[in-house]
Amino acid sequence: MSVATGTKPQVDRIEPGPLAAAPRGRLVAVVAVLGGTALIAAHATLYGYWLIDDAAITFAYSRDVADGFGPVLQPGAAPVEGFSNPTWMILLALAKLAGLFDHGTLFGVSDQILFPKVLALACCLGVLVLFHSGAKTLSRRPALVTFAAGAALAATPSFVIWCFSGLENSFYALTVAALAVLLLRAVQAGHLLGHRVAAGAGLIAVLAALTRPDGVIYAGAYAITVALFLKRDVLGRSVRAVLVSVAAFAGPYGAYLVFRWFEFGRLVPNTAVAKGQEPPTLDDLAAPGQIVEYAGWLVVAVAVACLATLLVRPSRLRTGLIALLVPFGLAVVAFIVLEYDWMGQLRFATPVWTLGAFGGAIVVVEALAAARLRGRIALAGLLAVALLSSVNGLYAQGTAYRANAKTAMCLVAERDAHAVNGFADILKLPGSAQVGLIDLGGTSLGSRIRVLDLAGLGDKPIADYLHRADLPGLRNYVFTLAKPEMITFIGSWPETLQFDQDPRFARDYVPIFVNGPTGNMTVDSRNQVSYHVRRDLAAPAELTELRAYAKKTLPPVLELNKTAGLRGCAPIRPGGKAG
Repeated sequence: MSVATGTKPQVDRIEPGPLAAAPRGRLVAVVAVLGGTALIAAHATLYGYWLIDDAAITFAYSRDVADGFGPVLQPGAAPVEGFSNPTWMILLALAKLAGLFDHGTLFGVSDQILFPKVLALACCLGVLVLFHSGAKTLSRRPALVTFAAGAALAATPSFVIWCFSGLENSFYALTVAALAVLLLRAVQAGHLLGHRVAAGAGLIAVLAALTRPDGVIYAGAYAITVALFLKRDVLGRSVRAVLVSVAAFAGPYGAYLVFRWFEFGRLVPNTAVAKGQEPPTLDDLAAPGQIVEYAGWLVVAVAVACLATLLVRPSRLRTGLIALLVPFGLAVVAFIVLEYDWMGQLRFATPVWTLGAFGGAIVVVEALAAARLRGRIALAGLLAVALLSSVNGLYAQGTAYRANAKTAMCLVAERDAHAVNGFADILKLPGSAQVGLIDLGGTSLGSRIRVLDLAGLGDKPIADYLHRADLPGLRNYVFTLAKPEMITFIGSWPETLQFDQDPRFARDYVPIFVNGPTGNMTVDSRNQVSYHVRRDLAAPAELTELRAYAKKTLPPVLELNKTAGLRGCAPIRPGGKAG
């Protein structure tokens, strides 16, 4: 028989065990990943529906691959590798086959705009998932590391602009992150020499190399990592593991090189020939300074100081950081080697931002955790000052780009493709007629006649002339062999290609519309355009009609570009034209 005592019975407190903590840990991880992804998405919305016109070149190839015409710029055109991102092109072709891309609209937005941005966001989500997977091997605070890295990427206009530009940057970031995390986890688990890790590193490097030409550099990441942790008693095993990785890379990549040679007649993309990548010079060693200046020298200095303090004493953390520094170092080397890019905003720095954000988040979080109270307060204060300075600079970068975004796909489609189609209809030109032009993407998607790429990306002979800096040969090819029915220029390209100095241009072509500087009046380079038709095709009556059509349709597009450069457009189809 129990006796009432008037006191509450004692209840033992149950501490959460591993099973109870696991769901909570997963929830925190999900919140960190989704929170970082949401920040990236929020920043991406600031650039509206803008996609860079060069992305539409890949769109055109993916359309024709999906439609069964093969890797060509337009149906029936000769095979020329005018793209340098085969994996991205294939992803878009698969999306078209699935009805998600180049079919119309999704939620009232052209799927040519929406789907690449959604795919980019999915890649960014994947990057943060990988970050969390890697952070678990280095830090007791993987969710904090993941969210901090996501916030750092979201704050970097260069990363967000190019990941959501329609180009391959987001998938490139995903492949580089996957390689870094694979090596990191393998080193931490002591499985670096496993054949599955070796083969995985080689296969991921293949994806990187087929996403961007400079991605081939990551084929060396596994071998370098093995060399850094080499032990004499496992030398033979280390060599075999490296050979496995090399074979895993060389097989698929070599197969694509064979395909490239037989399909396109080159061992490198046609774009690389046209752009004329040259060996780096000593002056190029200063290129990383651009990244430091962009991010803010103080925040970089704080991260480097944190890294140095963590590398002083041997630990699992130090081992992991060394492994992570291998792909990061290769990303920096690739940035040094690559030529200057006219698109701006450090387009080729995407892998540096990706791995820099991950590594920076790790070293800052762990340095704060390892410091004593006074040191933690001092480091937190210095970090706050550094971040404030950095965010101000990054905000200015993003604001400047929104006000002056580089050539938009929609602008080119509305300005050039629609105009060319209208001119071709007036002249009753067949589909085999050609227009020589500079902005290739939107026009290749929307023109009903053939495009002749005067910048060489999509034309093999012109790429060769540009590579040799043979401008007279280029003009001879245009005026005597190609003889395009129309030519359109933007900006200073007539001077760059020296068409303005060649009497045959004025002799053989007559202007339809010219919007350029006159007297004391200046014109934004984005709106400095000219359209010309071959003299033998335009009788006086037709020339009058061409000029009336141009005067009616082009000025509104050019005026809209001044104030709405981030706008979208209707799905781009061959034959579309202004009303």
